This record gives sequence, structure tokens and C-alpha cells, in this order.
Amino acid sequence: MADIGLALPPGMDLLLPGTAGGVAKALAGYQADLIVVYGCPWKLTREGLRTARLGAINVHTSLLPRYRGPIPVHWAVRNGDPETGVSIHWMDEEFDSGNILAQKGGIQIQDDLVTERLWREIDEAIAELLPGAIELAAAGAEGEPQDEAGADYGSWMEPDFMFVDWRRGAREIHNQVRVFRFGLFGQRGPFARIDGEWMTLLRTALAPADGVEMTCGDGPIWITEMTPAIPPDR
Repeated sequence: MADIGLALPPGMDLLLPGTAGGVAKALAGYQADLIVVYGCPWKLTREGLRTARLGAINVHTSLLPRYRGPIPVHWAVRNGDPETGVSIHWMDEEFDSGNILAQKGGIQIQDDLVTERLWREIDEAIAELLPGAIELAAAGAEGEPQDEAGADYGSWMEPDFMFVDWRRGAREIHNQVRVFRFGLFGQRGPFARIDGEWMTLLRTALAPADGVEMTCGDGPIWITEMTPAIPPDR
């Protein structure tokens, strides 16, 4: 926490509310013109949204209305999407459903993805879009409504996602490994039994490669990097 405080620009406050309701109470005294949200997993209450004169906008790392919810990039990796994007939208009382002020796609998700590179490209897109979105918000722009017919919601990954089920397809398992390599907020996995021993799979290939070949529900996959593991109880 001390490191965060030292990194803050001069004159910036650090607020640590413990609940969504606490956000409204913490912000009320600031009499803000606009709230800009990024990476907050809570729904802001109506009272919280009304603490700013203009309202609140949110930075969301998907091409809305795809992947509403807290971990959109992880769902794009899990589903094998070739690219993702950034959307900046007005906030309402639902998750990620407000009108879009700015949006940019074309951020490539490489098969052998590098976490730092992908986040850097996402941050660059945010830096490009956010000033214009703030200007639009300040001017009272309504934004473009989202197409509800194309909307979906990606919540947190289910508990069993940390375990490999060899009955599933090779591509699905490959993407499961990619999600954990991308990083899942401290969660370990995915765990799999290899020759009777529990392992954490770190890297896989869908074409023949040096490593352990395993049979999936629709064909082979090659484990090219793994480490012994003690998985949690199921």
C-alpha cells in the first residue's frame, strides 16, 4: 500500500471503499464533474452514479456488447478469439450495458500470447480513446446504444476450470492453458494428471512438438511445458 501511495501524482487522493455503497459515500464530497472507471468489478449504485454532475463512464477491455463482465480479455483468450478491443461507455445500473462513446478493435491475441505485450497494446488503445471520450462526455454526447442481440456476459471462471478434462477438444484445452498463462488473478492451474502424477500445464501445442503427447476428445495435444503440482481439493 505504501508503494501505491508513493506512485500517486501530487495532489491525488487514494480511496479504499470496501463496498459498492461505500464508493458513493467516498465520492460524494468531491462534487466531481465526471467519474471515469476502469477495472472496478462492482456495479455502482444509482447514488454512486449520481455523485458526479455528468455521470460516469467506464473503460471496458472488449468490443462491447461482447464479454460484458469483469474479465473480458480472459474470455476472449478462452474462446480462441484472434483479437480484442476497447470500449468506453456511459455507465448505468447494469454491467457494461450503457451507450458507447468510443471503441477500437484490432488488438491481436497471438496464439503464443505474451501477457505484458497484450496489456501494453490494450493500454495504448485506452490512451488513444480516453481523451476523446471524456470530451464527448463533457459535451453531453449520448453515445451509440449497444446491440442487445449480440450481447453476452462473461463472469468469473467456474471452479472446475482449473482442472483439465481430457474428454474435451484439443483446442479448448489449449485455450484453457493459455488463459492461465495469461494470468487469472493468482489462481493456479490448469491441473492435469500425466502418467498418474498431478501437473500444472504451462504451455501446449496443437501441432507435433517436443513434449508429452496426450489424447483429447477430438485428437492429440502436445504438452511442451509443465511442472509438478499439488492441486486443491475438488
